[in-house]
Amino acid sequence: MSDAPAIASAAARVEELLRDRAEANLIFFDRESERISRLCHRMAERFARGGRLVAFGATPADRSDARHVAVEFVHPVIVGKRALPALGLAGEGGPLRDQVALEAEPGDIALAFGDDPETYAALAAARERGCLTVAFAAGSGAEWEFELRAVADPYIRQELVETLYHVLWELVHVFFDHRGLLEGRAAEPVYDTGEASFLYPFLGQQEHDLEAIVDDVGRSVVMKAAEVTALRRQTLTESSGMLIAAAAALRARLDAGGRLLALGNGGSATDAMDVVADFRSPRSGGPPRRALDLTEDTGIITAVANDIGTDAIFSRQVIAYGRPADALIALSTSGNSRSVIAALVEARKRGLLTIAFVGYDGGQVAVDGLADHVVISRSEHIPRIQEAQASAYHVLRELVEIVS
Repeated sequence: MSDAPAIASAAARVEELLRDRAEANLIFFDRESERISRLCHRMAERFARGGRLVAFGATPADRSDARHVAVEFVHPVIVGKRALPALGLAGEGGPLRDQVALEAEPGDIALAFGDDPETYAALAAARERGCLTVAFAAGSGAEWEFELRAVADPYIRQELVETLYHVLWELVHVFFDHRGLLEGRAAEPVYDTGEASFLYPFLGQQEHDLEAIVDDVGRSVVMKAAEVTALRRQTLTESSGMLIAAAAALRARLDAGGRLLALGNGGSATDAMDVVADFRSPRSGGPPRRALDLTEDTGIITAVANDIGTDAIFSRQVIAYGRPADALIALSTSGNSRSVIAALVEARKRGLLTIAFVGYDGGQVAVDGLADHVVISRSEHIPRIQEAQASAYHVLRELVEIVS
């Protein structure tokens, strides 16, 4: 993309998209911080009594969120966070209502993504089973609703939801440290937080003072929302030119009949699912685009992992599916994942356009220049990295349709 006015127009659009996200983030989390804190408390009570999180969604994008939140709870990436039981239910298991009716138990927490009839039917089944129910739209029938319809952009709505469930996962653990605040659990002595007090001052509160802890957790919600706004600003401002160039190169490949491949591990795997869902759906007046999720086929992934090793789970698929006209999007919070690096190396050998979204300082991907376009979210906090990366690839999706 060499036309200076077109580049300037695209850069202005990136700035506009950043402002829209900052405004929506501020309004939503300022308004909902206390309710989010109280929901963390209720969820902690359910988990403490043996309950599980049961997440579900019907559309491809909503299914990616259901999978993402399940990964976060089952496989915590922050030191000191305990693993909590969570299930992500999606379409391959049959109708969502039937799955929920079979699997959900009275002490569980049901988290519903999306506002379609299938999701609402599953949510009704969860209520019938005695679950604590949470949804992201008014009129869903859930006990806890977070209204997002005032936000016009579906990508921004999804980003708000992602930050919300990350915050729920991060802060539900606070209440486990106050046994006396959870129904059915005895109080324990409060410990000295020491040097950690500036991060989590509520850990030093007396256990009987629920309102003080709810208030402090609510302030932590607002703080985390501000952190992701700052990281989005860094990511989109520093990488604006990179995103515009990547969009133009990707548009050329897709217009010529090429296909986008996407991959990542863990939460980044669910983001790859979301990338593919976004490109397969029309956006900004453009058509649906060809895209393939390399995290989707568990048969292929487990076969390669078992017979060759986990480093090859994506590179073998690049060999099988990648063609010189194609493009690859790789997501990694560290930039050092061996399976991601192997896939990028293989893609470059085969002439694919490569785009990487990475965190920290970019890791080996950035240092060794393993992708044609590298977008770095400069943070060491994995939930915030993933939230900023979602904004970046959503912006990329729009730019693909407005660059030429």
